[in-house]
Amino acid sequence: MGTCFSRCNSNMAVLENPPELPAHQEIVFVSLHNYPSFERTELTMYVGERLTILSDDGDFMMVRSSTTGRDSYIPTNYTAKVTHRWLFTGINRYKAEELLMHPNNQSGAFLIRKSETNRDCHSLTVLRRTNSLDLNPVKHYRISHLQNGWVYISPGLTFPSLHHLVDHYSESADGLCCQLTEPCFIQGLDNAREARSVPITVRRPTVNWKDVSRSVILRRKRTESGNSLVSEGLREAISSYLQMTEGSEHSWET
Repeated sequence: MGTCFSRCNSNMAVLENPPELPAHQEIVFVSLHNYPSFERTELTMYVGERLTILSDDGDFMMVRSSTTGRDSYIPTNYTAKVTHRWLFTGINRYKAEELLMHPNNQSGAFLIRKSETNRDCHSLTVLRRTNSLDLNPVKHYRISHLQNGWVYISPGLTFPSLHHLVDHYSESADGLCCQLTEPCFIQGLDNAREARSVPITVRRPTVNWKDVSRSVILRRKRTESGNSLVSEGLREAISSYLQMTEGSEHSWET
């Protein structure tokens, strides 16, 4: 059953019979800094990557990088805790923008964080990539909380949880700069998105056509890589041409 919208006496849209949400969500820790930050020192971890927590002393953590595989003993505030895949704890506005500007993030990538200016609110941070030279492609929206725990960006549309808010704006921009697409990219976690960012190209073998005889072309010979020297269409075109010019002085050498 879908989610139903209605309006109450306060002219504020509410949800009726909201669907149940999954009880368990994976907790992920993400690096907020390159470490160490000294010049001419090889990095042991990179900003925006997933970290494995080996030990936690409260103010410091021993972490393992998913990129370099190396261990580092770092301050706890060098990391952000991520739940529900898009809710970042321990991150400020500047770092949210830095993470979303990663080249693997496309328009509509987003995260939610605690508001820095209002402790009782959250902020939705969204990346909107355009062809124009937008100096600030990352937009921020305050998520306010009602006394009953419901949340909203627009006062006329409220949701029983952040999950329902994300679901709604993933289906329609409904006043935002763009529709939400995917949570902010985390290196070492979003392997599928990382692979999609690199186009796959296949280099066909180089052929010295002076050394290719007619029989090689027509017998569908394949190279060691399994690729034909010429495509099926080209082979048929060459065959037709040879049939029409059979016996002429321009026939191919065999």
